[in-house]
Formats: sequence, C-alpha cells, structure tokens
Amino acid sequence: MRGKTSHTRPRTRPRTLTHGIFWYTIIMGIRKINFAIGEFYHIYNRGNSKQKIFKDEEDYLRFITLLFTCNSVNNFNLFAVSRSKESAYLFERGEQIVSIGAYVLMRNHFHILIKEKKEGGISKFMQKLSTAYVMYYNKKYNRNGGLFEGKFKSRCLNTDRYLKYIFSYIHLNIIKLIQKDWKERGIKNKSQALGYLNNYQYSSYLDYIGVSRVQNKILNKNDFPRYFGSINDFKEEIFEWLNYEE
Repeated sequence: MRGKTSHTRPRTRPRTLTHGIFWYTIIMGIRKINFAIGEFYHIYNRGNSKQKIFKDEEDYLRFITLLFTCNSVNNFNLFAVSRSKESAYLFERGEQIVSIGAYVLMRNHFHILIKEKKEGGISKFMQKLSTAYVMYYNKKYNRNGGLFEGKFKSRCLNTDRYLKYIFSYIHLNIIKLIQKDWKERGIKNKSQALGYLNNYQYSSYLDYIGVSRVQNKILNKNDFPRYFGSINDFKEEIFEWLNYEE
C-alpha cells in the first residue's frame, strides 16, 4: 500500500511496459468508489460514441483553462473574462477544492491525475468542468445534448507503484497519435516520439520538463509524492518507457 506521507522517490524502475499498461487498463475502468480527502485518483472520460471532443486549438485551450478556473470553491463566468489566452489565469480563484498532478487532452478523451482536497471536491470539480465545457462546445458548434460518455470514470491510486506509473501513462498517451500500436510493439521511431512529446501543447508534460508557460499554474506538484527529484529524473523515467523493447 502507498504510505500517505510518502514523499520520496521509490528506487524501483518499470519492469515491462505491456505488463503495467495491461493490468492498469483492466482495473482503471472500475468506478463506484468514494473519494477520500488526501487520496489520489486517475480521472478519465471520452466523447459519446468516441466522437471528438476537441476539434481545434481553441477547444483544447478552453478545456485547459477550465482546469484552472473550475478548481475553486467559488464560481465565475468564464465568458466574462477577456478572450485573451492568459487572462483567466490572473483571476483570484480563492480556495481550491482539488490538487491536479498531471493531465492530457486527446482528440476524443482526457486523463487527469487528481487529489481530493475538500470533501466532495473531485465530484464538484468534475461537474463544474464538464458543464462549463459542454456549454461552450454546444454554443460554438450549434448543438444540443450531452458530449461525454456518461459520468467520468475513476481509479484510486492507492499504491506507489501505480501512482508513480500514472505520470508516465498520462503523458505518453499521445504517442498513439503517431503510432497506434506502440504499447504492443514498442516505439519504432524514438526521436520522432520524443519530438512529438516536446511539442505537444495539450498536456502537463511541458510543465514537468521546465517549460515556462502560464499553464504551470494548473498543477499542484507539492501535493504529490516527489517521485522525480529533478527535471532530469522525470526525463529519465520517460526515456525508459520510450526505450522499452519487449
């Protein structure tokens, strides 16, 4: 089990990529859990019938901005904020209800690593996030009805093994955009994969490799165990997955 006060980096390294992904994929879809303050969770949802939920850059950036603005005990109208990409991050949110450790947005789904800070915080945050984005999306594309495939799915990360692994799992998700079978066959072009990671704007990967940008404010890194003592430690972890060969 994961120690609740553990903030040191385990010495264990990933054993096999397929083993980790296989078992995590089996258990991640199990829902029906009660969120507990101080515990860590992997949150996931996708579009109805796997439809795209992000069609252009504006969609991605709106959702990412909502990750910041919805994390508050307060409510505010995002439409009242200037359309500038950075103005919303200047808003004084007040007390936060969750801690966000990592995220990635794909064309038809998203993943978030999250920690419950206040009772009911995750449920409230996800309700605010989903409602705000669907309202924006429906207005922009002149549509009605739901966008996501039911209620979000979640998995409690109650061991260091899976909590540490989820940082790689989330950030490497985008590799399937350039090689769909990389999880089964390994990455064919490692330099291309690394370049894609370094240029993908819609995840927290850039925030972990030291890129200075306003989206850094979304993350609450200090609320998560320090598995990566430095930027190089984080890169080394990612490189191990990229270099994995069965």
